[in-house]
This record gives sequence, C-alpha cells and structure tokens, in this order.
Amino acid sequence: MKRHATAVWKGALSDGTGSITTQSGALDKHGYSFRARFEDESGKSGTNPEELLAAAHAGCFAMQLSHFLAENGTPAEELNAKSVVSVEQDGGGFAIKSSAITLEAKVPGIDEGTFGELAAKAKEGCPVSKALGAITVTLDAKLV
Repeated sequence: MKRHATAVWKGALSDGTGSITTQSGALDKHGYSFRARFEDESGKSGTNPEELLAAAHAGCFAMQLSHFLAENGTPAEELNAKSVVSVEQDGGGFAIKSSAITLEAKVPGIDEGTFGELAAKAKEGCPVSKALGAITVTLDAKLV
C-alpha cells in the first residue's frame, strides 16, 4: 500500500505560500503558509505540516485501538482521540518534539485495566506512532 500527497510552495519561507493536495482529494490545493505554521495559534489561516501529522496520529491510534477492542470482544461505541503535536525551537531551528494523545472512549463492557492495556498497546503499535519513534509520544486515555 502506498499513499501520496503533493505540496507546492511559491516564494520565500516567511512570505511565500503553498498548497497541499492529497491522493484522496480530502485536501485539494489546500493552503498553507509560514503564518499558519508559526504565527497563527488560532489555526484559522490554513493548515500546516504539524496539524496534518496530528490528524494522522489521532486517526491511526483510534483505528488501531478499535481493532484491539473488537478483538477483545468489547467494540467501541465511540473513540474521541486528539493529538497535540509540539514544535519547539532548539539549537538548529525548529523541531517536532512530541505528540500527546488524549482519548475519551465509550466502550461498553470493558474494565479500566483491560482498557488501559489495550490503549497503551495501540499507542505503541499504530504505524504513525512507530514512525514517530524519534519524539516523545504520550497517552492520556479515559473511559466516559
């Protein structure tokens, strides 16, 4: 399986603009910019690589956990996963340092211990978590 996306950038870093298109068409020439990445904390001026990485991580984790829960005989009613990707300045510029996943889950018939074990297993086992091996990945999971 291979998936692709295309990024087009025009201009210099601080005043240039770009667009991202995904194979699925979910993003079609969707804008991104320096401002969207480093200046606009509201996140309303366009997407950025870190936001897309956070979306991929939350989605991958939720899918992996849903598989483990179904295998356990306790399929999820709902998994609400959020990833917050942190970018920090270091000696060489900016670096992605962490992805913090929070999860609120509705899983009928599961006990807290089993839920915690399966959530931790999903955090470690989802392909995006594996790809993010160079950064800190944390999980705060709770049943609601």
